[in-house]
Amino acid sequence: MAELRHRIDFAKIFARDQVFKLKRAWQVSRSGKNSLTKDPAYNAANPKHFIPMIEKERYMDRTGIFDKMITDTHRHFWDPNDKKYIDFDQPFDMENENIVDPRIFCMELRIPSVAEKLTEKQKIKLNNESFRWTLSQILHGEQGALSLSASLCHILKDPGAQEYAANQTREEARHVTGFTNYIKARWGTPYKAGPTLGRILENVVSSDVVYKKIVGMQMLIEGLAMGAFGMAHEDTHDPLLKTLLKYTMSDEAFHHKFGKIWADRTIPKLSKSERNKVEDWAAMIFHDLLYNLVNPWEKKEIYQSVGLDHKFVTEAFMKEMDREEIIKEEMMETNNIFRVLCKTLLKANIITDRTRKTYAQYVNMEELHAESDEVAGQEIADEGLKKLEKINQSRMVA
Repeated sequence: MAELRHRIDFAKIFARDQVFKLKRAWQVSRSGKNSLTKDPAYNAANPKHFIPMIEKERYMDRTGIFDKMITDTHRHFWDPNDKKYIDFDQPFDMENENIVDPRIFCMELRIPSVAEKLTEKQKIKLNNESFRWTLSQILHGEQGALSLSASLCHILKDPGAQEYAANQTREEARHVTGFTNYIKARWGTPYKAGPTLGRILENVVSSDVVYKKIVGMQMLIEGLAMGAFGMAHEDTHDPLLKTLLKYTMSDEAFHHKFGKIWADRTIPKLSKSERNKVEDWAAMIFHDLLYNLVNPWEKKEIYQSVGLDHKFVTEAFMKEMDREEIIKEEMMETNNIFRVLCKTLLKANIITDRTRKTYAQYVNMEELHAESDEVAGQEIADEGLKKLEKINQSRMVA
């Protein structure tokens, strides 16, 4: 009996302890501790506890900030599995044609000792395989955006923000399908995620901290993607890829706005310590992407496809290329992916005098500041939007 009583007492203590923990977690989720949510539109709950999401008052607290973006969703609808929108059976001569300009997307061919080892067909193969690797990273990034958008549905308390996140989840899902279809049509399978991108996606998607999710994905990764899409759209020789990028960018332009609204409403309200935390984290991610996202030591399989030893390519890269100068030169191009990233953070006021030097060593910050707030690739996105509206209108009439 004594043993039974001891077990019952222990169960009561354990139960009280669990209730206390649940109450504390709920209080934290209500307070938004460590989430830096300074605006009702981005008020967040603890993802491990559902009760805050079914508080009766929550349903009445819709801000309406995202209603127009939600309404516009149908304007840029497209289906990657419907040939009325895009036909992945369009042929392309992979052996004899470059999908994209090799000067832009294959830095290895700028290294004399590497280029001289290859025939013209091997150069085309190396360039196309290098772009396959780039598109594979984009595919993994789109999967990250899909998973992150879905996770926002679990934590955003504003019903309008939650509905927008649900819409974005659907749109990211079609991007995953679209890039999967394209890679399958041109190469069969994608490359695995590079260590750098995989590490950053894990950091951003798995985080419970709202600013890491929104700054990391909606601004940094989406900004990176818009820059890459703009560059590829301008330099590709494949009409199929142009169409895919145009449609994707018509979605992404809206996604970028979600992060911009957060920054406009949140950054000015942060305390000094909170602002420093966001700034420093953004600068760290930018620097990590800049130096590690595109590098020869992550692309071993690509070099093997044309008979090159990856150690030789890496050594040649280190010896014959001035990485700093190349970065500065490339970031003079308005649609360079890292220049787009800098502009995104600057216009969102996530770059101040504290962290300015991190970016100023590569790009003219005064020049960026003088430019309009328009997201990179907006003209291409608008072209895609017009085309989609025409297709969707004809389907409605039919």
